[in-house]
Amino acid sequence: METVIQVRPRDDYMLELEFNTGERRIFDVRPYLERGVFSRLKDPAIFKQAYVAYDTVCWPGHLDIAPETLYDRSHPA
Repeated sequence: METVIQVRPRDDYMLELEFNTGERRIFDVRPYLERGVFSRLKDPAIFKQAYVAYDTVCWPGHLDIAPETLYDRSHPA
């Protein structure tokens, strides 16, 4: 299974991701910004606090997106 080893949040609500496979991919968070707890990520200050933990991307407040989702719904950088 692919796991996230590095994340860089961008200004456009995109995440630049590096996976354990060596692949670099781009994930668009915008479709999630209207979904429940993910609406907190509309605040750019919170969005930019993305970090890697437990093999995926997390944010303060116990927010995370499954690594399978990040991989399957991203495109090559």
